[in-house]
Amino acid sequence: MDTLNNKYFVLRHGQSQPNILGIVLSDLEDGKKEEYTLTKEGEDQVKVSVKKAKESELLGSDTIIYSSPFSRTKKTAQIAKEILGIEADIIFDDRLRERWFGDWEKTDNTAYQKIWDKDKENPKHKEKNVESAKEVRGRVESLIADIEKNNQSRCILLVSHGDTLQIMQTAFLSICPSKHREVPHLHTADIRELKR
Repeated sequence: MDTLNNKYFVLRHGQSQPNILGIVLSDLEDGKKEEYTLTKEGEDQVKVSVKKAKESELLGSDTIIYSSPFSRTKKTAQIAKEILGIEADIIFDDRLRERWFGDWEKTDNTAYQKIWDKDKENPKHKEKNVESAKEVRGRVESLIADIEKNNQSRCILLVSHGDTLQIMQTAFLSICPSKHREVPHLHTADIRELKR
């Protein structure tokens, strides 16, 4: 990734129903269902996080929000839009969706660690039909390239999911996507600026 024309911030969705259920939920159609949206605690986490970012002037009403279309990220983005007083519409883009976890879908979320262990060995692995870390990185880099093409000196907020954002950070840091778990972890509702 070359020099950037815009400032980028990421926001991981707040605590969600799949977090509480302890399941992997990465299917795009299921992910859009309201039953898998934020919990009340998740909504509160996002409010606290975005208010802090607003008060410290990291984010303001001129921020452009791009979001995954999953219900948990959609709700997170809507809360951010409201608190920041943004008039422009949220831009929903499938390239920010959750990483597809293949045959692990709707299984216990202890599966994540098994996948991450494989990622460390090979960023291209697709064991049990999981979307590889390299593929996730490719789609988020494609989104950033499009944003760069169409915007100049803007503040961009990307609302997405744990794995997608961990892998995105490797692109900004110019390190192999196999190292995504070595990058400081984004907790639910965390906001972080991404720098080259």
